[in-house]
Amino acid sequence: MPMIRYLLVRLLGALPTLLAIVTISFFLIRFAPGGPFDQARALPADVVANLNAAYGLDRPLWDQYTTYLRDLAHGDFGPSFRYKDFSVTELIREGFPVSATLGAIAIAIALVAGVGVGVVAALHRGRWIDHATIGLSVVAIAVPSFVLLPALGLLFGIELHWLPVAGWDPTSVRDYVLPVTTLCLPPLAYIARLTRASMIEVMRSAYVRTAFAKGLPLRTIVLKHALRPALIPVASYLAPAVAMTMTGSLVVETIAGLPGIGRYLVQGALNRDYTLVLGMVIVYSTLLIAMGLVVDVLIAALDPRIRLEA
Repeated sequence: MPMIRYLLVRLLGALPTLLAIVTISFFLIRFAPGGPFDQARALPADVVANLNAAYGLDRPLWDQYTTYLRDLAHGDFGPSFRYKDFSVTELIREGFPVSATLGAIAIAIALVAGVGVGVVAALHRGRWIDHATIGLSVVAIAVPSFVLLPALGLLFGIELHWLPVAGWDPTSVRDYVLPVTTLCLPPLAYIARLTRASMIEVMRSAYVRTAFAKGLPLRTIVLKHALRPALIPVASYLAPAVAMTMTGSLVVETIAGLPGIGRYLVQGALNRDYTLVLGMVIVYSTLLIAMGLVVDVLIAALDPRIRLEA
């Protein structure tokens, strides 16, 4: 019961947050210069007027806002202004599996590899493997995705001809390698550094020293006594890691030509496609809010001293 009550309270509390995000985004994109029907060649005034009337853009802004909220409450994200044969819901349904697949694989690899590397570095503190971990993590964090992906594509795609540099085939494993690598490296580096620092602190604690004094093997001490509390900072970082992966997906999907929602968000922002941008913002915001809830539950599971009902 306490867990269910906690989840319900958090979900109800997320609704005002999501409403505030939708409201700010709705008015912000409309106050930006330009419009959805501005093109390189100017359209006749009567054509623009007909388009504005067809999409309801000739009505007062507050009326547009209330109409959008009413449609949104019924699950209707509205029509896309630039992808005229598709609704925003259809574009989300088409692009979300691509972005979700790449993001989930990247986070899973970053979590498993980052924790493993961090534990090894902590157990070999001050040695070459520890220094190498710190150095490589700094490089992985410092190099932005818009530099890393072209560099990897130039090396493994153009020079070595091992991997495709663009395009998307969900049945081909080779198409996943470069985008997933680009997305997972920054969070992997952060997770490795967090795990290393937390593991070093936990290994100095009294109960770990007691376990060593009892003659327990290092493997047992690490897996059964030290790893669980050391993962609490990593669990806290999962929400920012997901946000970092989402931000990276905007660049990766645009450069590699992947049909994900990150690419649609970038194109929608450039084309002033109001409904498309709002739909993608809602999807991203909902994912981040849900991830924050998952992180709270994970932290409570890792540390029994934390009570969610509090």
